[in-house]
Order: sequence, then structure tokens, then C-alpha cells
Amino acid sequence: MDPDRTSTLSWPRAAWNNAYLLMIVTTLIWGGNAVASRLAVDNITPMALTAFRWIGVCLIMPILLRRQIAENLPQIKAHWVYIALLGITGFTAFNTLMYVAAYSTSAINLGILQGSIPIFVLLGAFIAYRTPIGAMQALGVLVTLLGVAVTASRGDIDVLATLRFVPGDLLMILACFFYAGFTVAVRNRPPMPQLVFFTIAAAFACLSSLPLLAAEIAFGRFHMPTLAGWAILAFTVIGPSIMSQLSFMRAIELIGPGRAGVFVNLVPVFAPILAVLILGEPFGLYHAVALALVLGGIFIAERLGRR
Repeated sequence: MDPDRTSTLSWPRAAWNNAYLLMIVTTLIWGGNAVASRLAVDNITPMALTAFRWIGVCLIMPILLRRQIAENLPQIKAHWVYIALLGITGFTAFNTLMYVAAYSTSAINLGILQGSIPIFVLLGAFIAYRTPIGAMQALGVLVTLLGVAVTASRGDIDVLATLRFVPGDLLMILACFFYAGFTVAVRNRPPMPQLVFFTIAAAFACLSSLPLLAAEIAFGRFHMPTLAGWAILAFTVIGPSIMSQLSFMRAIELIGPGRAGVFVNLVPVFAPILAVLILGEPFGLYHAVALALVLGGIFIAERLGRR
């Protein structure tokens, strides 16, 4: 084989085996999803965005994987309840709650509350698998949470002191709880190719989102998406619905749910950066401080914690 071609083919393989790169890609896309949830307000309704994105996935993935799905049909039938629960909690519940929360809470609150996911993951991994929580791991999580707090408060301690929990805050906490459960449980996903598992879980997410869309229509809350709404939908189908989920599940396979969960704290850092680029919001010194804290916390948990 041509050496240049061999080198070219090795790059995707190396990236697929690099958990750190995969988690950076994942959290960058999730940061974009947070911005998209704010942009979606008045452009596409929450249940429509949730349902349409999974319908889009189901129009793409089963066609591409029809042969592999047929080959793994016995495993799918044997574990369909487990797959369904993962699809409902990790895909439908989290995104629905997040999109609804964006209507009644601020970007500050959304940012800080997403930092609760690693805490739920560490506790869930300990309860489910008795995965020990080392002192350096705990310290790394605390440092990254401090970076989250700096991001959410815009570097002003008075902002944190005056934070109030509104319904959207409570919905976001519940969303984080669901996704942490998915993170812990996906470690023991049924023995089948990753793409097949994802596709079947997405199918259950699609089915579970349809009654929510029907309820939104019945209560008169639905309206057809605007042009911007359709663009947001296209992004959520390609990015958060397919690319990030696959990279996240692969990272969990490589380093486990507890260590992968630490990287979730990059979301509140990436989201403001994307907001600067997309929404034109100013980038402050506190963003740089927060980024240093989050990366420092990941280093403590990953490098020093493993030692």
C-alpha cells in the first residue's frame, strides 16, 4: 500500500483511540448545543426540536446500517428494554429538559448547572460499580467546578451570591441527573457494534419524543420552525445527535464514565467561547481564568489521580 495513503488512514484510527481528543470534540459540540438551545427560543419549539432531531437521525442511520442491524437483531431483541431506557434518559429526557429550561433560566445558570454532571457520574459509578473516588480525583472535580463557577458568575462573586433557582434551573439539574445516569449505564451496553447500539437507542428516543410533540401540539404550544429554526435543527441532528454521542460513548469505552465525566466541565467554557463567535458576546478575563481552572482540574484528576 502507498505509505502516504497508509499515513492518511492512520489519522482517523488514531483519533478514534484518543479519549482526550474525543471528549474535547464531544464537549465542544455540547457547548454548541447550549448556544443552539438559546437560539432555538421563538425559532423552534422544544418538543419539536427534540422529536425532529431524532426523526432526522432515524432517517439516516438505519439506512446506512441496515445490514449490521439485521445481523445483530438477536442481541437487540434480548436487550431492547435496556437500550430503550438508555435512549429515553440520555437522548430524549436530557435534551427535552434542556430546551425547556432555556425558556425560563439564564445562560449563567445553565452554565453552572451543567457542571453538576461529573458529580452525579462519580457518585453513580461508585454506586453501580463501586468505582473508588480518589482524593486527587475529588480535588480535580472541585477545581473544575471552581472554573465553572468563575464562568457562570462572570468573575463576580456577587453574581453567585444572588443566584436564584427558577423552574428552568430545577429542570436543568434533572436533565444533568438523567445524562449522568446514561453515562454510567452505557458502560455496560449490550455486546453489539457501537453504531448499531446508538441507532437503536436513537430509535427509542424518537419514539419516546413523539408523545411529547403530540402534547405540545394539543396544548397549542407548537408552531412551525422559522428558517433559523430549521438551521438549528440541522445542526442538532449532525452534531449533538450523531457526532458527539458516538465520540462520547467511545471515550467511555476507553477511560470509563468517571474519568470521561470530568471533561463535561469543558462545556461551560466552550459555550461562552462559541457565544462570542456566534452571538458576538464579549470575551472577558474571567473566561481565560475559568479555562485555566478547568484544564488544571482535568490534569489533576487524569494525571495525578491515576498515579
